[in-house]
Amino acid sequence: MTEPAHREQLEGFNVDDHGRTPGGAVGSVNLGDPALRGRTTIADGVVEKIAGLAARDVVGVHTLGTGFARTLGAVRDRVPGGSRTPIRGVKAEVGEVQTAVDIDIVVDYGVSIADVARAVRENVVAAVERMTGLEVVEVNVAVADVKLPDEIDGDDGYDADDRRRQ
Repeated sequence: MTEPAHREQLEGFNVDDHGRTPGGAVGSVNLGDPALRGRTTIADGVVEKIAGLAARDVVGVHTLGTGFARTLGAVRDRVPGGSRTPIRGVKAEVGEVQTAVDIDIVVDYGVSIADVARAVRENVVAAVERMTGLEVVEVNVAVADVKLPDEIDGDDGYDADDRRRQ
């Protein structure tokens, strides 16, 4: 039989594996705050979605992803039952207490790329840390393209105003 996770809290008490004392009473040992019993794990995809939505909210970010990823995503979005995904162009690695995020973005022509990248980092760090409690150790922003004013917005099915209204 496996030993309970709270075994170190029971040392020095005469209890069995189920927390019972010799008289058979259950629960006679205070195991501490119930909120601290057990583990919470957060999947990479959860952090990717949070980071993707946070990055898309930044003014100057036209869309997420590289050209190839956007093209595949546009095809997938048009398939019946397919859905638009906020994680295209976002990759996260999640540990027990920390996470790192890589984001590929396309910026609008005329914006300061350095300012947009800084705003993306700030928004992603704030959103991920607030929602998950994980420490964000780095947010790497790769600018994959610049959306020119006269380009037709056909790669991703979105235009910047539609994306911000969602």
